[in-house]
Amino acid sequence: MRTFVRILVLGFIISVISCASHSKNSSSALFESQWELQYITGPRIAFNGLYPNKKPKISFDRATKIVQGNNSCNGYRADYSLDAFKISFGEPGPTTMMYCGEGEKVFLNMMKKVNAYGFDTSGNLELKMDEVVLMRFSKSPK
Repeated sequence: MRTFVRILVLGFIISVISCASHSKNSSSALFESQWELQYITGPRIAFNGLYPNKKPKISFDRATKIVQGNNSCNGYRADYSLDAFKISFGEPGPTTMMYCGEGEKVFLNMMKKVNAYGFDTSGNLELKMDEVVLMRFSKSPK
């Protein structure tokens, strides 16, 4: 019985430490990297067909609460709101108006649906609608 209690206490301590470090690492990881899109849900067009030349990128500025990047063709910039693992994006500001296919529209429409974020076991950023992953980004050099 004594061994069982020790294992239970040890499991609890590991769980608490793991959750605390995950929260700290998640928060800082969001801001310390530029992220490149690797997956987007929804479209019936293949990922490489949507983004044949350049994948969308996103980066978060903690101080200004601005998200910016490119949507594979044109640059974008928008406000964002963050509360724990909940996130929302404002309307993107003026962008250049070059047409590069449907990828840009798919990306910006998907951003409007995002209300949460997290990280997978590989450290990739996942933008979600509730628990459903809408987009997955990997770290990209700034």
